Amino acid sequence: MEDKNDVKLYIYDLSQGMANLMSAALLGHHIEGIWHTAVVVFGKEYFYGATGIQFCEPGGTVLGQPLKIEKLGDTSVPYGIFKDYLRGLSDSTFKGSRYNLLQHNCNTFSEDLSQFLCGIGIPKYIIDLPQNILSTPIGQAFSPLLDSLYNNSEHFAFEPRVESGRDTSPDLEDLNNQIEEARLHSLALDEQRRKIQEKIAKKEKKEKKSKKQKNLSTPDDSNSNMSEQNNGSEIPRNGNNGNISDEILDNAARESFEEERKHREPPVVFKDIDPKVELDELVRLLDGKISKEEEGSVEELHQYLIEDEGSWTLSDNFLVFVKRVLEDPSLAQDSKVRLIRVLACAALKDDIVLLLHQDRRDHVLTNYSQDIDKHTLEEQQAWGLFICNLFENVSSSEWLLYISEWAYNNQQISNIRATTKVAVHCLLAADKTLQDIGSSIMHNLGIMEVKTVVFDDVAVELTMAILQFFNSKAEEEQIFRTLKALHRFVMTSPDVGQFVQMIGPHPVIFKGSSKRVDELVTEITKKVPVP
Repeated sequence: MEDKNDVKLYIYDLSQGMANLMSAALLGHHIEGIWHTAVVVFGKEYFYGATGIQFCEPGGTVLGQPLKIEKLGDTSVPYGIFKDYLRGLSDSTFKGSRYNLLQHNCNTFSEDLSQFLCGIGIPKYIIDLPQNILSTPIGQAFSPLLDSLYNNSEHFAFEPRVESGRDTSPDLEDLNNQIEEARLHSLALDEQRRKIQEKIAKKEKKEKKSKKQKNLSTPDDSNSNMSEQNNGSEIPRNGNNGNISDEILDNAARESFEEERKHREPPVVFKDIDPKVELDELVRLLDGKISKEEEGSVEELHQYLIEDEGSWTLSDNFLVFVKRVLEDPSLAQDSKVRLIRVLACAALKDDIVLLLHQDRRDHVLTNYSQDIDKHTLEEQQAWGLFICNLFENVSSSEWLLYISEWAYNNQQISNIRATTKVAVHCLLAADKTLQDIGSSIMHNLGIMEVKTVVFDDVAVELTMAILQFFNSKAEEEQIFRTLKALHRFVMTSPDVGQFVQMIGPHPVIFKGSSKRVDELVTEITKKVPVP
């Protein structure tokens, strides 16, 4: 099983002690330093500046060794996924051209990367360094040092830099490209291997049952090309070439993922959507109304969902197609619903996170969540299913809670705020289907194993919605789900308990609904006494 990797924050003082000594005289109040940060993971130091995302050996920038090193946590994100994520950032949010000393800088990048890897942010004293400090003369005096840091660093690359001073040879570049292609291919084979395992295990089980019923024997079983399944750890043999695992990269990352999912409290998701039915109807509705390239996107969906090929089949233009279908008024309204229901099926797959990270540039999916109250009822129901099903896997559920912000319709939003918008809207809707979906999303938020800071800004909003929902006539299942979430919010936010006592109703009104509800009410009451 793959071990988790340490994630550390390297903290540098660009003033090299001058801010600590002179800030009170120059600014009227004391600050310890002008902070530059970098994230160290997988043996490299990653940082952002005017030339984009870069990396070096830890402590290898012109700043030398950091003033402080703080451990942010551990990550189970595989290195390959991490590289794909950085590629997406370097082409969108953290292009060099988007660097801004005051508003979008190295600390912004460190915050984003920390959230992705560990689900927590960097220290608030760094993020909250007031802009007016950096815009003062002393702040401007340090900007040349920033320029020096970035201008003396090579542009972002994904392989270690050549230190000999010679250019990388074409042969070496070709080799690196082949290695990367082999890695991506191995991931595809890895996914196919898991599917093959499942099919063979079912087939062997069926054959054994048939043999037992017919009292038949097969003396040549020992020479079969299929190996016996041993707790899912063995895989089919490939003729005389031995175990497939000898031919491709090992499966440690998947084993780690499966182990984490095994110990995780199961979320509430909706698996009763037939992707083939939805896809066939989508094809019918779009027939003759989309371009050849867009037809290719539909075929990619077919390969991903029906043929069980990985999300790498979804091209870079796939989200352009999604946006067109969701926003084009000339297309049938039901085509939007069918597409969203297809996405809800895709949300159950463990590699859907790769598609989600492709959306960091245009935020098609998250912006649609933010506008959920503007969509038709059928679209709202389908979108609620999509958001809810994203909680099926750890990586996609964590994506729903990212706190990095961007501007949309003259307001600052983030993944967590958009997710909150969907949860609250669905829970408080008059439609019973939306209420059921909303209670499911609330439950899934309640079982998330994330740091308190993630819920700081939204816990009260979610709680207000739950308390309002308590005034309606709800079924035991929905009561349990929302109490599960409320219990979590009570434990993580000191403000939540006060709201429960001031606004009510207190959860004690549900005492006697069921044993599991009673247990949650008891735990909440320990933290929030009955008024």
